[in-house]
Amino acid sequence: MATTRPSRTHSIPTDTILRLTNCLVPVDNCLVPGTLLINSTTGLIISPQDVFYDSKLQPSSTIDLRGKVVVPGFIDVQINGAYGFDFSNASKSDDEYATGLKEVNRQFVSTGVTSYCPTITSQKDEVYHKVLPHLGPSPRSPTLGSSSLGAHVEGPFLNPERNGIHPPHILQKPSEGLKSLETVYGRENLYSNVKVITLAPELLPPSSLPSLPAVLASKNIILSAGHSTATFSQLVNSNISMVTHLFNAMHQPHQREPGIPGAVLAEVSVSKPRFFGIIADGVHVHPANIKWAYHSNPSGLCLVTDAMSLLGLPDGEYVWGNGESIQKTGGVLTLKGTTKIAGSCVTLLECLNNFMRFTNTGIAEAIKTVTKTPARMLGLEGVKGCLEPGADADLCVLEVNGDGSVGVEEVWKFGVKVWEKSGMRRRREGVMELSRL
Repeated sequence: MATTRPSRTHSIPTDTILRLTNCLVPVDNCLVPGTLLINSTTGLIISPQDVFYDSKLQPSSTIDLRGKVVVPGFIDVQINGAYGFDFSNASKSDDEYATGLKEVNRQFVSTGVTSYCPTITSQKDEVYHKVLPHLGPSPRSPTLGSSSLGAHVEGPFLNPERNGIHPPHILQKPSEGLKSLETVYGRENLYSNVKVITLAPELLPPSSLPSLPAVLASKNIILSAGHSTATFSQLVNSNISMVTHLFNAMHQPHQREPGIPGAVLAEVSVSKPRFFGIIADGVHVHPANIKWAYHSNPSGLCLVTDAMSLLGLPDGEYVWGNGESIQKTGGVLTLKGTTKIAGSCVTLLECLNNFMRFTNTGIAEAIKTVTKTPARMLGLEGVKGCLEPGADADLCVLEVNGDGSVGVEEVWKFGVKVWEKSGMRRRREGVMELSRL
């Protein structure tokens, strides 16, 4: 499975070339004045060398961003749904599901997320077989809004001791290793539509554990440890390089058994990076733990929302796909009648602003947690999550607020502006017309 790329990367005279100027861009951990050149025909960021010297072209338009911050489009590698649409809901017809997914993508892009991994929770086999064909990598089109990078299947190979809100009777053991995954998800789905698999590594047969991550990686699939009782040594020796929602649904560090958190935060090297998702909603993980995790492994932290379909809906009581009742109170979701957390309903932008506040980091440094780092974890470095020539021109234009937080002003997808904050001043004539989603 591979993310689609344009048929060509060089610019030709008929292409639409845009220059974004008078903006601030992240370089290392600083915001510096910069100019971006994008090819709206190929959907790529391009270099001055390509435009002015190799192709001898001139920009079709110049857009003055008036000192705003331009960053890569956000990437969320764990989100279960939004705006009333649940990626795991197989009760709809194929047409209804496709229509609902299309609408979610069109709304989701307004949060700054240009790419994501739609996440399916623990389900019966037939649910995966039905919905995964809809959730593979999206076609290369700016008109679709946010685009899938491939599904994240969180389950059903989870440890029932750390099931969270995943129904225990649905959970399975991957007793046959890779064959179990092929059976449950469907072989074609697994290799065409799945990008990330969360499972409890201690449930795998000992003969499968060391080799399975590499086998899946050869198919561009990331294996992530989660909902697990794995020990420090089990994770270190597993060759698994990703951890799902760190600190949640796992043993916490102990003085003689640091567990999964110790493995992902202490056993870090350039040659063998370890990545981890973390939910910075102020509910799932204490701010001090987020600060500790970041300073222990700054190049491995990927902010995720783990948002449910209730994202964007009013407070109240809702029925989840498995029949459980969930209470939404502000940004907090709990199983009805309990204090058990039932996912989140925050945006990645909110998590980013919380993260900056929790860790006292600036925009240029923090933005990596929703761009460069998840792209690197997914094997998409240089394609997504950066502003380098040759990368997809997925961009967010940010406004910096007085308190240091940021808001999304514009979103660009493959070199086309697809969303602009309502009430903003229209750009002057001659600039590409907004395609409002």
